[in-house]
Amino acid sequence: MSILIDENTRVIVQGITGDKATFHASEMIAYGTRVVGGVTPGKGGQRHLDRPVFDTVKDAVKATGATASLAFIPPPFAGDALMEAADAGLDLVCIITDGIPAQDMMTVKRYLMRYPRERRTTLVGPNCAGIISPGRAMLGIMPGHIYRRGSVGVVSRSGTLGYEAAAQLADLGLGISTSVGIGGDPINGSSFRDHLQRFESDPDTSVVIMIGEIGGSQEAEAAAWVHANMTKPVIGYVAGLTAPKGRRMGHAGAIISAAGDSAAEKSELMRSYGLHVAPSAAELGATVARVLGV
Repeated sequence: MSILIDENTRVIVQGITGDKATFHASEMIAYGTRVVGGVTPGKGGQRHLDRPVFDTVKDAVKATGATASLAFIPPPFAGDALMEAADAGLDLVCIITDGIPAQDMMTVKRYLMRYPRERRTTLVGPNCAGIISPGRAMLGIMPGHIYRRGSVGVVSRSGTLGYEAAAQLADLGLGISTSVGIGGDPINGSSFRDHLQRFESDPDTSVVIMIGEIGGSQEAEAAAWVHANMTKPVIGYVAGLTAPKGRRMGHAGAIISAAGDSAAEKSELMRSYGLHVAPSAAELGATVARVLGV
């Protein structure tokens, strides 16, 4: 079992005929992901990567039975594309795009709230690496060959640190059940807590790595939820120990703007809630091994 996606998930790619989407959709297909079609307005009726192309997400869902989408949409149009995907009834949408205006994401999140919780689309991203369940399916831009199947869940604001964790675990003979990149923007579609809840319910996940960054309150809220609700051990790490106050560091959401936003403060809070905090990014795998006693 895995969370969010598996080998049976039927996937469409929004913006499939673009160059970046073409490259990564090809990688997903080669990995074994069940990509059943794509959407590019104005190119409906064509075929691309030997898959049908549709003008709208509704048309694609109706024809293919897709339940998930990977979106490669330019920032000015991304908000509309996400709302179109939700309106088409997709269970899951993962959007890679960086640079979506915060106001547009606020509109998207309000739009999603119009649907009952049981029918509400799960949105992962934006500005993320995507989702992978090793050996089953890949919905994103990560290098699939570095991921080994196992029982460690990963949820990360940083795509590259998610890759680093996967490589370290593989070197130690450990593997991943599912890795989720929630993205580094100030307003994202789903939070640490959303995915920690899924990992807690997943019988194939025995331990979880939560990789955070400076800026925002998500890590603190997730740590409090872990303390109150999780039975599985959680390894925490916060990137940005040397980041200066007031300067954005890479991701749009990575900025120390208030008390409790710094890496040191977040790390200490994680410890206070019982999380095992990795001393550095180079010791993510070793910390998991120590917690598991292997």
